[in-house]
Amino acid sequence: MTAAGARVEGNELLLGDGARVSFMRTLRLPESGTHALPPGLGQFPLRRVEDYPDTVPPEWLAKGGVMLPVYLREAMWLSFGGTAEPTALQVGVGKVCAVSGERWTGRLARRPQNYVVLPRQPWLDGINSGDGTVRQFVAVPLGLGATVEGQVTGEETTGGVQLQAFALRPDRLAQWRAARAPRTRSMSVGYGGAAPAPSMPPAAMPYAPGAAAGPPPPGAPAPAAPAMGLGVGGSMHQEVYEDHRPLSDWAEEAAARVFVHLVTPPAWHRITGERPPPSPVDRAAYTKAGLPWFDYYDESATDLAAAGPLETVKPVGEWLGEDHAPWTPPAPGQVKSLGNAPRPGAPVQDGDW
Repeated sequence: MTAAGARVEGNELLLGDGARVSFMRTLRLPESGTHALPPGLGQFPLRRVEDYPDTVPPEWLAKGGVMLPVYLREAMWLSFGGTAEPTALQVGVGKVCAVSGERWTGRLARRPQNYVVLPRQPWLDGINSGDGTVRQFVAVPLGLGATVEGQVTGEETTGGVQLQAFALRPDRLAQWRAARAPRTRSMSVGYGGAAPAPSMPPAAMPYAPGAAAGPPPPGAPAPAAPAMGLGVGGSMHQEVYEDHRPLSDWAEEAAARVFVHLVTPPAWHRITGERPPPSPVDRAAYTKAGLPWFDYYDESATDLAAAGPLETVKPVGEWLGEDHAPWTPPAPGQVKSLGNAPRPGAPVQDGDW
């Protein structure tokens, strides 16, 4: 898979006409129980594969895309933003859909739904496990059988993360814009009577590799890099929302797609010359410091049912052994509610005056 219609801006991916995806570092949850949403601890650094033609493995160049460094058993979540217009986003883990559990097809499907809708879906922390929960994304090497890919397909040949974004069909997008235009104009009157200039996403800046820490020697052959994929850890409260539009509203061809390679910290240093980020923060120390965990709900949305192929996926501890990292449950009041999110663009019902 090659990157198409995707750009890198800082540590964010821009897909199509403004959808943004950030890969967020976070605390790894215990593999038993269901927990509140863990915090974001900053973005993973993101680099274009094509900027390192002499040090990445040749097969990575063939796939293109981007790469990020991740520690063994480190957890991550995907943050979505940057677009007010609807976008259907497919998320693959080793070319297994994180929403439906089906093998990657590159086409949108409804039964089962194999995508999330932005900006309706603000984030995705793991694979869809139904009943308002997901199971946390956790990095593991290929070859053990611990990845979602290995458990669902019986093979571990792809690894990484795959993203593909679809826009609304031009006629449906025009209708959506027209329906919002009167509300947008009326809102502008309250701010001085003149509509503000449209806010355009900034053009992607030229890639800058950042501070180096001893680049690889010139002319050295690119060694093989350990292949990494995503398995699952603990469960958390999070809904994966059902799309209520007809499938025919979405374009048949993707506006953007990108392959995200997961790199071990030593390989990251060897490839980029950059120091990898420090290892993840101790979760017990975070909780004991009184820092917040989160709860989010949206009573106007419909949660997708559990994805059949994903129901039997086991946590990575089955292969890597018991998780000995200390765990301190959040204290009462430490879990902050993010409230009930209003439906974007929902009409306000009028009544008798």
